[in-house]
Amino acid sequence: MAMWRDRPGHGEGTIRGRPRATLRLRTEVRGGEDGQTGSQEEIAMTGAREMTFLLAEPERRVLRAIAAKLPRAVRPNHLTALGVVGAVGAGVGYALSSASVAWLWLASAMLAVNWFGDSLDGTLARVRKAERPRYGYYLDHVVDAVNTTMVGLGLGFSPYVRLEFALILVIAFLTLAINVYLETAVFGKFRISYAGLGPTEGRLILIVGNTLLFFATGHLGWLESWVQVTANAVVVFLSLGMFTVLLIRFGKNLRHLAKLEPKKV
Repeated sequence: MAMWRDRPGHGEGTIRGRPRATLRLRTEVRGGEDGQTGSQEEIAMTGAREMTFLLAEPERRVLRAIAAKLPRAVRPNHLTALGVVGAVGAGVGYALSSASVAWLWLASAMLAVNWFGDSLDGTLARVRKAERPRYGYYLDHVVDAVNTTMVGLGLGFSPYVRLEFALILVIAFLTLAINVYLETAVFGKFRISYAGLGPTEGRLILIVGNTLLFFATGHLGWLESWVQVTANAVVVFLSLGMFTVLLIRFGKNLRHLAKLEPKKV
């Protein structure tokens, strides 16, 4: 997670005679990061965090409790790396499910590992007051893109979802993420959830899907002929849903911006 902290002397000023805006990017919270606000680095305009996804508050409490008990030898970068291992492992589990449906359990377990590392690194840095603002922000977004791609590719190489549909799902997810970053810069608000759902809810959806695939493929033989059709249909539906909520939010954002900046005659 990205850790942002105020720096002395980074206030408002002027650039070539014009007022200089300040951007304060709030600590980004994915999957239940610390919900408390604090002083953070000013960059271009004030950014306030708005975390409204369903599991944000309970996760925040759980993550802080875990972070407080971790050994000092465990550092935020270790957890970030663990999150990457989890994403790669989930992709491998999906790909190997072509050999045996039992590999879906590995995919689910690795998604949990990814959640643990990806969600806890920022909380740990904050609890220990060891924030690295710009470093964390940059690393977080690059790693998020890599993690999403690894899981999506693995899903596409599984026997259940066509590769092109899995890649469309990845594109949809990354597009939603890009929109969040743009909203932060334009409106000064970091809103990571869409329709009350965030990355953690997304992982849970995948884990539930893996469980259903395992029982439908391995224990309910009469459903096997419908498994691929259903799995592909669900992925397409999720992708369309993502693009739909993006278009809705895009339209609302444009209308709001048009009011803030009326067309000049």
